[in-house]
Amino acid sequence: MSILFGRQTKEQYETDVLVEETPLYDLVIYNDDVNTFDHVIKCLIEICDHDELQAEQCTILIHYKGRCGVKRGEFDELRVMCEALLEKGLSAKVE
Repeated sequence: MSILFGRQTKEQYETDVLVEETPLYDLVIYNDDVNTFDHVIKCLIEICDHDELQAEQCTILIHYKGRCGVKRGEFDELRVMCEALLEKGLSAKVE
């Protein structure tokens, strides 16, 4: 970063202005009395690209806490995953 007497140069200012923050959302799965641990784990691995350990940990949190944020990202990406989880019978929502 170039600084001239405590002020930003024109190039640095233009770079800062061009950076936009994209809002991030959470894909949340809720506990239910229907789906098995194995089914939820399989869905997290297949749809959310979790490894086995991560999927197991999220499933335990879903069971004992009632919900778990399983993925964080942009809305459109999470919406597709949420729809796939809903099709598999899970209770999911993008928040």
